[in-house]
Amino acid sequence: MSQLVTLTIDGMHCGACVRRVRTALEKVPGVGVSDVSIGKASLTLTGAGLKDVVAALERAGYPARQIV
Repeated sequence: MSQLVTLTIDGMHCGACVRRVRTALEKVPGVGVSDVSIGKASLTLTGAGLKDVVAALERAGYPARQIV
């Protein structure tokens, strides 16, 4: 089952940040990246958990949390 998730991501200020966040998300197995823009990302989780995604973003230097 897939789940559509929107995250708010702190620390994104420019196009380079957007590219780094997209790259970090694309490396997580089971994540389909729909959109990444400054301050947020929309993605589909098909095999990954939200904790995996948040951990990958934190390793990349961008704290994130789900928008409810």
